[in-house]
Amino acid sequence: MKQRIYIDTSVVGGYFDEEFKEATIKLFERLIQDEVIFVVSDLLDLELINAPTHVRLLLHSYPADKFQRIELTEEAIKLADTYINEKVVGKTSLEDCRHIALATIYKVDVLASWNFKHIVNLDRIKGYNSVNMRLGYSIIEIRSPKDLVNYGND
Repeated sequence: MKQRIYIDTSVVGGYFDEEFKEATIKLFERLIQDEVIFVVSDLLDLELINAPTHVRLLLHSYPADKFQRIELTEEAIKLADTYINEKVVGKTSLEDCRHIALATIYKVDVLASWNFKHIVNLDRIKGYNSVNMRLGYSIIEIRSPKDLVNYGND
């Protein structure tokens, strides 16, 4: 079964960012080689509305069957609010929390992000997973795209 990777907005933008480009393109190559499927949400679509055109259209350059599309639900909104209420992160990180809640509820294999402050951060990950476990959800695996690419047999 293909690995299901939830991608947030930073991964889409990372495709064009000099610092993150190499690993992000390798992750997209795994998508093309049918090794993974990207899980994308309507929240991602909303966040991309104000992005530059080339960033906004990136995902449209791949076949639709490479993606599993999911929607923000009331359950995800409540879980994200709980992350905030439990002070895993501050109120300004609500959208980040919604990405994590969606990935948790839809039971993805891993959430990929380049957001090291609020998402790919060991203390934050422990906080999200503490809330998840207490509420009966599975723990969520969170990694940067760099951790999700194949480097061959070095």
